[in-house]
Amino acid sequence: EAGFWKKGTAKDDFLFSVEAMSDKFRGRFVSKLRKALPQLPQSLYDKLFKKEWVVYAKTPFGKPEHVIEYLGRYTHKIAISNHRILSIDKEKRELTFSLKDYRKGGQKTTLTLSTKEFIRRFQLHILPKGFTRIRHYGFLSSSWKKEKLPLLQLQLRDKNLAHIVTFATQEKSLHRCCPSCKKETLITLFTFDSRGPPKDYKQIIKDKLECKH
Repeated sequence: EAGFWKKGTAKDDFLFSVEAMSDKFRGRFVSKLRKALPQLPQSLYDKLFKKEWVVYAKTPFGKPEHVIEYLGRYTHKIAISNHRILSIDKEKRELTFSLKDYRKGGQKTTLTLSTKEFIRRFQLHILPKGFTRIRHYGFLSSSWKKEKLPLLQLQLRDKNLAHIVTFATQEKSLHRCCPSCKKETLITLFTFDSRGPPKDYKQIIKDKLECKH
């Protein structure tokens, strides 16, 4: 609040004291409660201040790479992947899946739940209506994308992009590299929409290969 950084004097490696945060949170909570419900008796507030409040604080991430890896689990993956589901017993209505027990150092183990409980836990990972996993900012944000993105594309259309192409080709991209030999380049033979390939997609690919030869 003073407008400058004040270095902590504690020897421990933390930014704020958990005890100090607990007292501060308790004071702010009670203050908001007084404003929202002024009819509550003073005796209730006296009881609240007599109790020791607990604020959960965990160790921060070590590096930016750890933050990206952590967030990536939630932005690009579902709550549980198919390979972790080991068995489904339809008669007992139970499901067994693999997991890591972080209380035991990330040791791999299994857990069996009723199908009802499994679905309940899975639904906890579904975002409420109106929330999205990934939000875009700048000219890709939803409010500016329709206006600014076409404008930027028009500005780039008449530019000499030779220097951009040269820069982009300095290092060979591994995006289309063959995952088997790591040398040859993959060639796109056929593309399809979200509905999947048509029934005769194998024949279409075969015809394209014959045309190339």
